[in-house]
Amino acid sequence: MEAQAATQCIITLTPGAAEEVKALLKKPENESKFLRVYVEEGGCSGMQYSMIFDEKRPDDACAEAHGVTVLIDEFSAPYLRGATVDFSDSLTAGGFKISNPNARESCGCGKSFTA
Repeated sequence: MEAQAATQCIITLTPGAAEEVKALLKKPENESKFLRVYVEEGGCSGMQYSMIFDEKRPDDACAEAHGVTVLIDEFSAPYLRGATVDFSDSLTAGGFKISNPNARESCGCGKSFTA
């Protein structure tokens, strides 16, 4: 129980992001899955953000935000601690956006960063 409490502050979803995730989870291909947010090497700044719908793995940290379970792997957790996921349905620059206090620099597209 203590470990779960410690992981809840790794990442936050805004209400708008949570509502979009809930809508996407209703699709048959996402049934019984959870939102996974992770980082990997790549992108124009060295690290890039990714999100998929996935099953829980034994070493995942789980966070709950506005009724959405978010999975974060051990590698990604230090890079994502304190980050916020937002969603905009704007015609220009719409979609999911991650604001990350750990990023020293971010590229113009907002999908990659330097830790």
